[in-house]
Amino acid sequence: QLHVVESGGGLVQPGGSLRLSCAASGSTFDYKNIGWFRQAPGKEREGVACITGSGGYTDYADSVKRRFTISRDNAKNVVFLQMNSLKPEDTAVYYCAAVRSTYGRCIFVNLDDFWGQGTQITVSS
Repeated sequence: QLHVVESGGGLVQPGGSLRLSCAASGSTFDYKNIGWFRQAPGKEREGVACITGSGGYTDYADSVKRRFTISRDNAKNVVFLQMNSLKPEDTAVYYCAAVRSTYGRCIFVNLDDFWGQGTQITVSS
């Protein structure tokens, strides 16, 4: 079970940018596949972006392609989510978690079924 700490959330105006960080707490990522998810009020949690252990493959939800970028620094044991051109519909609590993989790709399925506290993103003018 991977415990994580998300940070970097806050209030931002439409069109603005934020960078989220996901750090392992009490452990290391150990080259696990990592995904970012989000949950807006009244909606199901959805996958946003994921990255394989080596960082060689990434995937994104259609709604965030060309706006969000996931990356990782395994030496520093951190995964990032750069969020640009933010829209009000991006408002949600964002979570990171270890995810599964298939055929060398990460998929939006939580590996350990464990969720941290998340970080709130609010996009509003």
